[in-house]
Amino acid sequence: MSADSAPPQVADAVAEIPEMAPADSELWPKPAGTDPGGSSDAAPSWRSKATRALGTLKAKLTIAAIGSLVVGISAISVLSLNSAQRDLLAQAEAREVAQTASLARDLSQRVLALQQALRSTADQIDPALEQMDDALEQHFQSQPALRQQFSNLFVAAPDGRMRLYVDDAGTRRPRTSLADRDYFRKAVTEKRAVISDAIPGRVSGEPVIVFVHPIVRDGEVTSLIGGALRLASRNLAASLLERDGAQGSEELLAISNDSGMVIAHPRADQVLKRLGGEPRLKQAVRHWEDQGNPAEPTGLLLGQPGEIVSAAGVAATGWVVWRAIPEATLVEPLQRARWQAARQAAVVIAVLGALTFLWVRRLLMPLQLLQQRALSLFEAGRSVHDGWPDASGEVAALAQALRHVGAERAHLESFTNELLGRLRSVMEAAPLGIGFTRNQRFELINPAWCRMLQLEDAELLGHHASIIFANTSDYEALGPAVRDAFARDGSYAGEWRFRRGDGSIFWGQLNARPVDRSNAAAGTIWTFSDVTALRASREHLQWQATHDQLTGLGNRVVFEERLKSVLGHPPAALLVIDLDRFKPINDQHGHAAGDEMLKMVASALVAHVRAGDLAVRTGGDEFAVVLERCPPEAAQRVAGEVQRAITRTELRWEDNTLSVGASVGVAPLCDDYATVEAWISAADAACYAAKAAGRGTVRVARAGSSNVIPLPRHDAAG
Repeated sequence: MSADSAPPQVADAVAEIPEMAPADSELWPKPAGTDPGGSSDAAPSWRSKATRALGTLKAKLTIAAIGSLVVGISAISVLSLNSAQRDLLAQAEAREVAQTASLARDLSQRVLALQQALRSTADQIDPALEQMDDALEQHFQSQPALRQQFSNLFVAAPDGRMRLYVDDAGTRRPRTSLADRDYFRKAVTEKRAVISDAIPGRVSGEPVIVFVHPIVRDGEVTSLIGGALRLASRNLAASLLERDGAQGSEELLAISNDSGMVIAHPRADQVLKRLGGEPRLKQAVRHWEDQGNPAEPTGLLLGQPGEIVSAAGVAATGWVVWRAIPEATLVEPLQRARWQAARQAAVVIAVLGALTFLWVRRLLMPLQLLQQRALSLFEAGRSVHDGWPDASGEVAALAQALRHVGAERAHLESFTNELLGRLRSVMEAAPLGIGFTRNQRFELINPAWCRMLQLEDAELLGHHASIIFANTSDYEALGPAVRDAFARDGSYAGEWRFRRGDGSIFWGQLNARPVDRSNAAAGTIWTFSDVTALRASREHLQWQATHDQLTGLGNRVVFEERLKSVLGHPPAALLVIDLDRFKPINDQHGHAAGDEMLKMVASALVAHVRAGDLAVRTGGDEFAVVLERCPPEAAQRVAGEVQRAITRTELRWEDNTLSVGASVGVAPLCDDYATVEAWISAADAACYAAKAAGRGTVRVARAGSSNVIPLPRHDAAG
């Protein structure tokens, strides 16, 4: 911490440190043969020069390093095998992804063939034939090719009543309704062919996938023809799982839907269960789900320990084909070679390691003696010049340096004690927390720091700095922030949550400066203050700036900011809500009743939208909702639910029951809305149209037009 961020007493104490006294010249004896007053010794011979060179620590360690290099060479074979294994696995992974994608394409073609078979059958049924159950039964009995493709066939009326059911047991007319099936409702509503999820069959009770094709005449569905595949029998999925050319019992091949439910599996008891329950695919499925459950037709590779797992989406179905092959099957020959090389290398390493150890131990014996003497360097009453080992080269130079250190130590000790006394006085008098950390541990803290944390200094000194933070993740995030700030500005300031000794949490501000910017190991100086009250006040002001004070909903400021962020990212929709019959409440019962009604409307509004949607009060009796990631159909449904919820809202006020209605305009996001204003205008226009239609209705803005789409009265108002 610099003088401008630390208390003045600290800067003064540091500035008053006296200069170090010069070293004692007697600690540096003159080397033999270099007396300036006498003549030099005779020049050494080449043999003595070589002996001296080989006697240095550098030469000895070099010889030891050569021995280590020999050991390193023996590891090259192992590294080569590792590289070969990586290449082999990479090729195998690419091959597996391609094969899985091919299986997915084959399965997609089979699905299309089944859909085409149902479509052709539907085209053959004329209106007269469609009305006669007996004629329909004879028609299906004359279609053996179609019956072989499906486990069972059926004809159903638009209301869900099953008119005809054909399977291996014959033809029946069960009293069964399919009206509650999602796939059935979707086919009737959207008037198109639909493939169901894996579900229990309504008649057979076995897991099935249902293909259904509507017969549409004059724009209305008159009948539906369907075919089911029993997942436990040999059909579309089973024939793929038992295909020719499979890699044997070690290969696992399964099919799931896009939510991870098993459609086909080598074990029939796994059908309709979660694919993540398969041990060989558990981690791969987790990675797949983390990526958003992709159904990529070109295939993708997913991580699974010990397995090569690939997956590929089946076009037009939402299914995913999964394959897993053990890595050990592919790399077994390389593994044998690896172990053989490892055993041979281990023998070489053991022999050379033992020889190197004995050699280095002998070479470093003088250093061991030097270490023993250095440990007693600061013993009281012992001369700094006694007890050093008789050695030459670097060891002798090191011994001489340690003797110098011993003399300097006494000189520095007095200055250190004086400085610590001054710093202790400054730390105790400072009104804010001051601390010093090194290697992420507290080495110095003042009483103010301890008081804020309600801890004794003994509970902090020497302990890791993370103990004062509210949670570990906050502390882990602090490190990168401090490093970036030091590199950018040379100082750091930030607010974090801390934990007191009694367990309570509070907000504190940390300011920090490095002792030496070029040396992180020198430590960091911190100042610390409690900013809980200041932060609470600031957050309250921020909340008031973005929320309606009466209802607690968002205000127009946050409303427009959210619209800007959503614009250009469909699907999304904007609801504009104008209350009906609200003004009479204010006029007849007073503004207090009106305010209470607005609060109840806000509660009803929040209760019928998702937690991530933004509900706002834009002014008076007008509200709006921003629906992100919401298709137009869902937005219309939400608008109807909101309108009905507001209409059902009742307020008991002075023996009266007060209620209001709502007119709702819906504007699904589209490319025509280049600005937020254009989007709001479209929703407002739809709301005005709802008002004009008699109030209590929902109207949808038509993309690219000033017109709006009316919804049926029962859909809008319930």
